Amino acid sequence: MIENRVYNFSAGPSILPDEVLLSARENLLNYEGSGMSVMEMSHRSKVYDKIINDAFDHLRKVMSIPDNYKILFLQGGATGMFAAIPLNISKTGVADYIITGNFANNAYKEAKKYMKDVRVAGSTESENFTRIPSQDELTLNPAADYVHICQNNTIFGTAWHTLPETGSVPLVADLSSCILSEPVDVSKYGIIYAGVQKNMAPAGFAVVIVRDDLIGNPQPICPKIWDFGKQAEKNSMLNTPPTWSIYICKLVLEWIMSIGGLEELKKRNEKKAALLYDYLDSQSFYKAQAKKESRSMMNVTFRTGDDELDKKFVAASVEAGFTNLKGHRLVGGMRASIYNAMPYEGVEALVDFMKKFAREQA
Repeated sequence: MIENRVYNFSAGPSILPDEVLLSARENLLNYEGSGMSVMEMSHRSKVYDKIINDAFDHLRKVMSIPDNYKILFLQGGATGMFAAIPLNISKTGVADYIITGNFANNAYKEAKKYMKDVRVAGSTESENFTRIPSQDELTLNPAADYVHICQNNTIFGTAWHTLPETGSVPLVADLSSCILSEPVDVSKYGIIYAGVQKNMAPAGFAVVIVRDDLIGNPQPICPKIWDFGKQAEKNSMLNTPPTWSIYICKLVLEWIMSIGGLEELKKRNEKKAALLYDYLDSQSFYKAQAKKESRSMMNVTFRTGDDELDKKFVAASVEAGFTNLKGHRLVGGMRASIYNAMPYEGVEALVDFMKKFAREQA
């Protein structure tokens, strides 16, 4: 729809739907007759009040969020929530963290600043995080305040396909790189949080979906700006929110509803991921990084096995009209992030390029 667009496989900030960008462009200078851009208007105005409330309402509808959960739009991204979670819901100072990658580990290290007993309840670090641990590999504390996971590991290309069983202990999950990619049962979580720059909006805030019973008892040192209770009371406008990013989030949610919701997105995403993984499994030039049972539908990691050849691949991919296929420094190789807005045609073009590159190197 938009000319001269590259196929952008960035892990974040990442691709947005063309329809959303075109709508934003159409209303950029004069939003719905207001005479100003959303970037210029007061967050206290009636016009913006409708924008943010529509975003809340759309998200509740799209994700089927139960009434006993609050939705918050908070600054600081997911990294800010690494601190905000223990500051808000730690009662005894005890928590379990399951380490499946870099961001899960960062959340664990941040929580240790605010709690007396933060335990690693499971980890696959010894295998370079190529898989998700099974339930019988976990040592969970039934007296913990919560269990924390990162549901999709952007860097390593793995994902939880079956949630850990935590009993009565609330499950807290970072869904930054998989939120809105498929339906989830929100009632299985105490808290879901996500940076929005993968599947939801431009960078600028984190979505927090928090069960009512986990609100209202923060640690005394919790900053007011990250106090879930105070933010819920103020409709996430305790201070000036990231107005433009929230507006784009509203448009993304409207786009999702227009194409058939999360069930439709799941079908599209499974189809894209299957195309790429099926090719990787059918040949020997490239090697998929993640174990089959733990593969992410959003972030596909692979390599040739030769660092110099990987560099050559990345350079050639840029010449061919692709961008951001270089893998993270912790993993190396290549990574294709195929979020919601990546069209099937983009993955087809990538597979065709991979086949061509492999032939040329033979």
